[in-house]
Amino acid sequence: MTATTPADFHPLAASVQPVFDTVLSRSPYEPEFHQAVHEVLHSIAPVLERRPEYVDGGILERLVEPERQILFRVPWIDDAGKLQVNRGYRIQFSSVLGPYKGGLRFHPSVNLSIIKFLGFEQIFKNALTGQGIGGGKGGSDFDPHGKSDAEVMRFCQSFMNELYRHLGEHTDVPAGDIGVGGREIGYLFGQYRKVTNRHESGMFTGKGTGWGGAEVRTEATGYGAVFFAQEMLAVHNDSLTGKRVGISGSGNVAIYAIQKATQLGATAVTASDSSGYVVDDAGIDVDLLRQLKEVERARIVEYANRRPSARFVEGGSVWEVPVDIAVPSATQNEVSLADAEALIANGVRAVSEGANMPCVPDAVEAFQKAGVLFAPGKAANAGGVATSALEMSQNASRQRWTFADSENKLREIMADIHDAAFDAAERHDVGGDYVSGANIAGFERVAAAMLAQGVI
Repeated sequence: MTATTPADFHPLAASVQPVFDTVLSRSPYEPEFHQAVHEVLHSIAPVLERRPEYVDGGILERLVEPERQILFRVPWIDDAGKLQVNRGYRIQFSSVLGPYKGGLRFHPSVNLSIIKFLGFEQIFKNALTGQGIGGGKGGSDFDPHGKSDAEVMRFCQSFMNELYRHLGEHTDVPAGDIGVGGREIGYLFGQYRKVTNRHESGMFTGKGTGWGGAEVRTEATGYGAVFFAQEMLAVHNDSLTGKRVGISGSGNVAIYAIQKATQLGATAVTASDSSGYVVDDAGIDVDLLRQLKEVERARIVEYANRRPSARFVEGGSVWEVPVDIAVPSATQNEVSLADAEALIANGVRAVSEGANMPCVPDAVEAFQKAGVLFAPGKAANAGGVATSALEMSQNASRQRWTFADSENKLREIMADIHDAAFDAAERHDVGGDYVSGANIAGFERVAAAMLAQGVI
């Protein structure tokens, strides 16, 4: 996994380069944030040429600066009785379209740059859903892997003892992300309820379905990435039927991308974790993968040990495996230029980002030059946050929707996001460029609202 440096960036249009220069000087040593901002600024330069009022209104200068950045200490006691201290973050980037909305990530790699890049991406992703939600992100460098349930509970309670004062169903609504699943969400919500003396179901999404959660929320990000790939293929009179699909990761996004790809007639043949990857030409057994990862919390090698048709490859790159469709679903910057070139050489047809910014800029450029259909994460993985907004709606109205109803709504939202990105690209003479299209479509919605609401 690599991050960019200022020297890696191509010069931008004159209308946006000064904004990027300010980001570099004001937020040094934040490569992931720089990368996310550069991509958006590059895409939206043509919009500013047509809409000078956005330049005059200082939209970009305000957009790249979070409305609020919260950094705090999280002390907790481990099972041995030893004090541990982690760092907590919440970046509230933009509330112009609605309450801040974005997940919490618990992982040793978490730092300010990563949380800011995720929060910045969330602005446009959430705008694309059309669900009336703003952009934010948070998390900690706490690692839940290998911790007991009691240790995770104590950490989550300490984390929420500070964060609760910045949340609320009309202010900021977190959800899960890497390292934050049903267990963590339960502990976090329980502590919020305790310290506030309020049962605000709508202030946290990804909850258990027995206590305010929505059907399909667990599956939504993985399902959505596959639905988006399906929409891209449909434009070219193609489908997922009979395709080999390569998927990285073995967490929530990967598991349900595998499941949905299989249901739509494809064969998902890979899964991975930090130790290596497995290849199963018979198709990944989702039930076995869920048992290993969600119940036993085992390493991916155990899948090959229990599945005769699978083989485990230690280390290496999962993108060496020949596939028709790739769905990177692990983490940021996991797909290098070399990985992209290997996929292209093996005939990949489409790439749909299940994770946030998993492809480095050079990899994205290589895919586009090779004519590979490429869906950026802010569009392709927006299904998770879109379904979170549906969960908020159900909480507000005290309703419960069925799994089928929720999945149909998700499918419709992903089709709308695809069409918005596709149409925006066409309008700005970059037809077929879903990166530019998604950035433009999201930016136009946010910029119009910022202009309407004044300088705040």
